[in-house]
Amino acid sequence: MSAVTRFAPSPTGLLHVGNARTAILNWLFAKKAGGGMILRLDDTDAERSRDEYATAIAEDLEWLGLDWTDCVRQSDRMDRYAAARAVLEAAGRLYACYETPEELERKRAAQRERGRPPVYDRAGMVLSAEERHALEAEGRQPHWRFRLGDRPVGWSDLVRGDVRFEAGHLSDPVLFRSDGVPTYTLASVVDDRELGVTHVIRGEDHVANTAVQIDLFEALGGPVPVFAHHPLLTDASGKGLSKRLRSSGLRGLREEGIEPMAVVSLLARIGTADPVEPLVSMDEVLEGFDLDKIGRAPARFDPTTSPRSTPTSFSACRSRWFGSALVSKVPTRLSGQRSRRTSRNSPMRRNGGASAPRRSHRSSPMPR
Repeated sequence: MSAVTRFAPSPTGLLHVGNARTAILNWLFAKKAGGGMILRLDDTDAERSRDEYATAIAEDLEWLGLDWTDCVRQSDRMDRYAAARAVLEAAGRLYACYETPEELERKRAAQRERGRPPVYDRAGMVLSAEERHALEAEGRQPHWRFRLGDRPVGWSDLVRGDVRFEAGHLSDPVLFRSDGVPTYTLASVVDDRELGVTHVIRGEDHVANTAVQIDLFEALGGPVPVFAHHPLLTDASGKGLSKRLRSSGLRGLREEGIEPMAVVSLLARIGTADPVEPLVSMDEVLEGFDLDKIGRAPARFDPTTSPRSTPTSFSACRSRWFGSALVSKVPTRLSGQRSRRTSRNSPMRRNGGASAPRRSHRSSPMPR
């Protein structure tokens, strides 16, 4: 069976190597299974999303040698999220809540003090019509939560193995903010369902989201994709990577003259037991690729360590790969691929399912 994956960055900053690793894993998995990858721009946050970042994301992916079968922007799919909302309302799975972020934090703090998990208490479900009217008379606008099922949720993860969440350990998620804009939780499920995504490959920081989203997939009546959650890349100190750090950004590597196949070679194998070595083509990368090889421990990306430290450090690879003899062997682009200036895949062009940039929705802070 062919696979359809998706890479779903938010155009709120430039890509770093951690983002690029997720894109590479999605691309390799889909290609090896005879399918393709969708590029989805999660741009419902109109405050922070920028057209220039959307353009930069596409350029950086193409520099790496990645392509995609379709490009969609969530800001163009608001009608689809409204349709999903109607389905959930008809099923009695959405309910209005009026707490402020400060009130919710006080509730969570009280639960933690009692040794309980900080789970939403479903106070919004028991409000009477008169109480809702009184809250709205104060100027409060409701946000809308999805009522989770009362049974455990589990799945077989392609990286982590069997994963299970007990009922009552997760909060009912907010699906619509007070301004009506959908959250990531809803929009992602609707897109994956309607775009035919068969495999969701993303960082392990989304594991709890997956438990919630499986329940949501089932409520909307669609097939549940296969999930794989890989460990995150960290910096030399073990901290998470940031879009604001030049040392881990793809743009910085490009400006240093680093070859794209060298970056792909590293990110496709970092965190596995396979030797990190320069590969000269995507065919060679594909030949040895298997999600089963990814370990559970975070892999460190350190552009400053000496070559004698860890074989997965980037500077070690740089010293091994980027001598004059090796650079000439690593192509800057794959043969036969389109230039990024003319690619039909660019999110800034209106063809092949892509949409021109648009920001028309203003997002309000989301309660948790």
